[in-house]
Amino acid sequence: MKLLVIGSGGREHALCHTFLRSPKLSNLYCAPGNGGIAGIAECVPLRPEDISGLAQFAETEKIDLTFVGGEGPLALGITDEFEGRGLRIVGVSQSAARLEGSKSFAKEFMMRHGIPTAQFVRADSAAAAIDVLNSGHFGTASMPVVVKADGLAAGKGVVVARDRAEALEAVIEMEALVGPDAAEKIVLEEFLEGREVSLIMFADGKHVSLMPPVRDHKRIGEGDTGPNTGGMGTFTDAGLLTPAQTQQIINEIIEPTLAGCSAEGYPFRGILFLGLMMTDGGPKLLEYNVRFGDPETQAILVRLETDLIEICNAMLDGTLANMPVEWRPGNSACVVLAAEGYPQDPRKGDEIHGLADVANIDGVTVFHAGTAIDEARGYVTSGGRVLGVTASGSTLDDALATAYFAAGQISWTGMQYRRDIGK
Repeated sequence: MKLLVIGSGGREHALCHTFLRSPKLSNLYCAPGNGGIAGIAECVPLRPEDISGLAQFAETEKIDLTFVGGEGPLALGITDEFEGRGLRIVGVSQSAARLEGSKSFAKEFMMRHGIPTAQFVRADSAAAAIDVLNSGHFGTASMPVVVKADGLAAGKGVVVARDRAEALEAVIEMEALVGPDAAEKIVLEEFLEGREVSLIMFADGKHVSLMPPVRDHKRIGEGDTGPNTGGMGTFTDAGLLTPAQTQQIINEIIEPTLAGCSAEGYPFRGILFLGLMMTDGGPKLLEYNVRFGDPETQAILVRLETDLIEICNAMLDGTLANMPVEWRPGNSACVVLAAEGYPQDPRKGDEIHGLADVANIDGVTVFHAGTAIDEARGYVTSGGRVLGVTASGSTLDDALATAYFAAGQISWTGMQYRRDIGK
């Protein structure tokens, strides 16, 4: 099979790495890819947003299967375009992508279908959001409030404000943080207390196959301090959810979501990502994503034993219920190594040292996110999140110890990473 992966980050490197294990694969392409992906796939100089260009490439090269990594192309309707041309593609329709593309659409969907979530107010402008906050709708001035940009914001459009003053500041600064399109509307939510956990699954429109539960660390600083990022590290651990909690999530969130999408005319076929808060009152849904997370993908896929191409075919053919998906026992962890200045203004062009030393460490895979190849110096930094050092082990402590040992062998000027992932 000829296969095309769309995207350029660590998630896409992990996808390419996983597809490469399939005996069904003949040719692997990635558009546009990155320095690390170039070592295992043919990189195609097409942007993920170039929907017509990607579809034309897939037709010309007779691509058998395309996998969409990020949310941007899905929101632009890449799946609809490919399917209209008779091309097989893994990714939700443009209609289903609204569950991630608009926070207010997602919240209203949850309310329509009785899915437990935080109470919220949609504000159609920053001024309207300020009025809501000043009205006392979210209680006293000292109560926490969650401020969210309505549109796509690469994981940076959520601020958990400790009080009303911080919430007002977040509203005022949101446009500068995520751009005018994403911040055109603002969603204000009640603050929920509990344990955060993410549950990602393969979906074929009617059935799902769950991946190992995972938790990520969004803030740049240790102890969950500083601004939000796209993710500084993650780990998988079956202990994040009990069997009873998992079944409750299936009954109260997953099944209503699939039924709601079908009833509204856009069956959910692709990757469904639930951001959950496990409260004293049970699981509540914080947000939907409609694709693999980054860096969650890296930690999850190193444990996948079933052929990913076979899973993709089952999703597209509606036969997922008949496919056992096997996972390696134990745990895994991914530690993100980021550039100096990330997330505000990452420095680029620094030579990366130590990758050869890490290559032979048992149980470690280094996924490239923001790298490029310099003919004279080798791998150099080219983005904010540069590498995802990923390890598996029989226990979480083993996986973390191995990942951090490997991270300690890598260096470049200004490299930063959190030392409390999984704590």
